[in-house]
Amino acid sequence: MTDTRNTARSTAGRPVLVVGATGKTGRRVVARLRAAGHEVRAASRSGAWPFDWNDRTTWGPALEGVESAYVVPFDPAPVVRPFVEQAGAAGLRRIVLLSGRGIDDPDYLPGDALAGSTLVDAEEAVRSSGLEWTILRPGWFSQNFDEGFLADMVDSGRIGLPAGDGAASFVDAEDIADVAVAALTGPGHAGLVHELSGPRALTLAEVAAEISAATGRTVEYVALPPEEFVAELVGQGVGAEDAEALATTVSPILRGKDAHLSEGVQRALGREPRAFGEYVRNAVASGAWATSAPILEKRGTATFMS
Repeated sequence: MTDTRNTARSTAGRPVLVVGATGKTGRRVVARLRAAGHEVRAASRSGAWPFDWNDRTTWGPALEGVESAYVVPFDPAPVVRPFVEQAGAAGLRRIVLLSGRGIDDPDYLPGDALAGSTLVDAEEAVRSSGLEWTILRPGWFSQNFDEGFLADMVDSGRIGLPAGDGAASFVDAEDIADVAVAALTGPGHAGLVHELSGPRALTLAEVAAEISAATGRTVEYVALPPEEFVAELVGQGVGAEDAEALATTVSPILRGKDAHLSEGVQRALGREPRAFGEYVRNAVASGAWATSAPILEKRGTATFMS
């Protein structure tokens, strides 16, 4: 049985492992942990601590001597379970898993959607691990509009998605990182699932209007039929299978599955989540959307919720 007692033992004496340390949430978690004085093992394929989900020989060195771990799963394959088993054998005490909204809703994504199935397995693995575990289930990241695939659409002035007039309660990656660090280093989170969202649901037209107002540029939202969305992506060089997967990822917005608000940020941190407008202002201040140059290859495509 998993020991879910909420201990207050500090993690400062042993390193904290961050798997996916260069991603939208991972690098923010690393920065916060280091600022708080924790020793951090930032693991990624190109980082100081090499880690590759496809190369299990990299797992052991990354896990050696660590106290706790923040884990961003590898969507294409269910490899979190063997990793968690190896982590427990290596002496890991606490694990925080980045999962996703809708994992407990059989109608959120089609039953054969690969990302959903791997995340379900990942959640089951940490729950049965015997470790102190916490699961984070964020909705759509606000940062998808300046750090992910949607940034290319914003740069072009046209956000074309098969989302109809549906709304989503976009969550700031800064809030996700704050919750992750609290769960990694403090008491009160063991055995909990934190459902994370922003404070308000916005339609994509409202998103475009907020970005337009902040940047002084015209950004419009165009609701596309799924087949047209897929065809556009394929025409831009995205593989047909990846394009179909992205259309599937957007489908919960169209069907009203992403409009609800969650209280995980409030419960974990004792404060309200950041508003989408605050994210937009911060993104503009950091130089986001300053150029309209095509950057599809740099950003990639599988970045809606990573």
